Amino acid sequence: MEFNELIQHRQSGRKYQNKPVESGKIEKLIEAVHLAPSACNSQPWKLIIVDEPEIKNEVAKATFNKAISFNKFALEAPVIAVLVIEKAKTIAQIGGFIKNQEYPQYDIGIAAAHFCLQAEELGLGTCMIGWFDEKKIQQLLNIPQKRKIGLLITLGYPPEGYKKRKKIRKPLDEICGFNSY
Repeated sequence: MEFNELIQHRQSGRKYQNKPVESGKIEKLIEAVHLAPSACNSQPWKLIIVDEPEIKNEVAKATFNKAISFNKFALEAPVIAVLVIEKAKTIAQIGGFIKNQEYPQYDIGIAAAHFCLQAEELGLGTCMIGWFDEKKIQQLLNIPQKRKIGLLITLGYPPEGYKKRKKIRKPLDEICGFNSY
């Protein structure tokens, strides 16, 4: 798929078939994250692939509750990827401190985009989730308390005939300027 076609097709999917994702495809997704750029090449992430059904369901349940149920679809996904933020290289930490920037936050966003675009190319659907019970997931996956979970990404095959929604985006002049704000 050409890159422009890939970014046109990719969307957040909230329905999945009850079908496992092949290990060869998981390996390609891991490699896509592995190759993502990061500040000072710090690669400040740990990617945890959760594909064991019982653990995956417990992680999925940590994305919603009785009051907030919009992530219930996570239970349908056969895989949930967890991006844990790790410490950046010292030079990136110093630069981030001087510039008042959280470079690892940006870096995991880039890594997540690589993951989602690679998944699209492989015929898989994804949805990034930022709303979750971090402490519960840390316990489930043995993530040290000093580490922060940046994102979860659901992964699986969309149902046959899953209708792609028309992308709704702001006009270009609202998101882009040339030589001035």
